[in-house]
Amino acid sequence: MHDVKPLIFRSATEFPSIKRTETETLQVNLGYLCNLSCTHCHVNAGPKRTEQMSEATIELVLDYIRSSKVSTLDLTGGAPEMNRFFRYLVMAARELNVSVIDRCNLTILFEPGQEGLGEFLAQQGVHIVASLPCYLEENVAKQRGKGVFGKSIEAIQLLNRLGYGEPDTGLTLDLVYNPTGPFLPPPQQSLEAEYKRVLGDDYGIIFNHLLTLTNMPIARFGSGLVSKGEFDGYMGLLKDNFSASNLSGLMCRSTLSIDWQGYVYDCDFNQMLQYPLTKTAKHHEQKNQADAKSHLSELIGCDLTGRSVAVADHCFGCTAGQGSSCGGALA
Repeated sequence: MHDVKPLIFRSATEFPSIKRTETETLQVNLGYLCNLSCTHCHVNAGPKRTEQMSEATIELVLDYIRSSKVSTLDLTGGAPEMNRFFRYLVMAARELNVSVIDRCNLTILFEPGQEGLGEFLAQQGVHIVASLPCYLEENVAKQRGKGVFGKSIEAIQLLNRLGYGEPDTGLTLDLVYNPTGPFLPPPQQSLEAEYKRVLGDDYGIIFNHLLTLTNMPIARFGSGLVSKGEFDGYMGLLKDNFSASNLSGLMCRSTLSIDWQGYVYDCDFNQMLQYPLTKTAKHHEQKNQADAKSHLSELIGCDLTGRSVAVADHCFGCTAGQGSSCGGALA
């Protein structure tokens, strides 16, 4: 696999400097183990990965929540549900009156050992953000493998029966679209209407919102761009479509990203590039600042408001066109 980091950091970025606001969301990567190996995956997750967050680090996450004003716990992976402490963490966070998001690949609901997962998520009132990169089986197969589309549809139907997507249950089910190649997503609102029409007519499916995400030129997707000679062209597309109006809504300003070992980043993409949270003035004195990662244990009780966000060329992916974040389009 090609390493895209030298291409991302080959020159000083022209991306504007931005600063953090109050931290509202803690996005926690519970590990890279996954039952799928999707081509657009920016964490290179898959069935052969072994990295998993430990019980001790999960307790540290809960300690941080207790000491902060974080209102949302955003769980990701890999397949976050494959971490054996997933259900414990969800229940503990809900007891702290924190909203929980599960970034679910849908097929995980039918994996051995995941019996009753849908019912558990519904009982806990977990907000499900589920990847369904297209409403056409052929396109999903290209990105996620044969048979994934059918299982995904079956999983959504199961979630619908549990009340997800229904207007009065409070159980939110959002779907996620990723482009199948090196191009920007179409307008989110019109694509959502098309998703709802096709999935409703063909499969009787309902959901709350569609979130369109731009593919980031890193990890597995970035490596594919390099191998096809498309990396520079895609970066040019992102830069040419930069929109300054998206800067105020960037998720990195109010989200703290935690990796499976408890190290801290401004966002999930910086985490994958090992581009750490900007250090305090004291840490700036260190010679190897870029290698001195912050650990969550150092930040309990620490206010990060006003700290500069670590930016590089990949950040143009979040500001191109209608913008992109873990919550969908920004515009």
